Amino acid sequence: MQLYIGNKNYSSWSMRAWVAMTQAGIAFEEIPLRLAFEADSPFKVALARVAPNGRVPVLVDDDGFAVWDTLAIAEYLAERFPDRALWPADPKARARARSVCAEMHAGFAALREHCTMNIEAELPQVGQRLMATQPAVASDLARITGLWQEALDASGGPFLFGAFGIADAYFAPVGSRITTYGLPVPTPLLRYIDRVFAVPAVQAWCAAAREEHDFIADDEPYRRAPAR
Repeated sequence: MQLYIGNKNYSSWSMRAWVAMTQAGIAFEEIPLRLAFEADSPFKVALARVAPNGRVPVLVDDDGFAVWDTLAIAEYLAERFPDRALWPADPKARARARSVCAEMHAGFAALREHCTMNIEAELPQVGQRLMATQPAVASDLARITGLWQEALDASGGPFLFGAFGIADAYFAPVGSRITTYGLPVPTPLLRYIDRVFAVPAVQAWCAAAREEHDFIADDEPYRRAPAR
């Protein structure tokens, strides 16, 4: 299997698939592509060979079958590797886990627009300004923390649905955003973020992200390229 991904520092959707597969012990070859959005860029050209949507991540199975879109990849993997318990075993917990992932997949546009993932950055002043001037960001954050607390209360933790799974991989980039921008969340949920970022797959992704040292202006709305 191959997984096409973008820059680890910026590509939140790539992170979700990579972390879910890595933590579950599903073997794959990583195909890294430098994010670029021009139609004729090497990024777009490479993706056009395997998937029609031109976005990462893309999973290519060992028979050449391609699956794009992170949620579709998650479902495909759960069916392909049922022994890895990527979704909760209980039907109601599984339905709730799918619900919160789908909500993340389709929603929280303000948080995603204004708090772009940037693992190696520290931007607490930006976070303070956004919380004061962008009520939609504060609303998104309140909904996310509410989802987390409800899931943790129902499962007893330590992760959203007990053991680490797709839902935790799905929200790992949100935890990164909260950390980067210093967004205010209750202490118990900061501890949940700490637990997620102590997971070996998440640690490995973040360590690689910090080692990239690749400044992409389109993904850096709050900073200028470092002087060379």
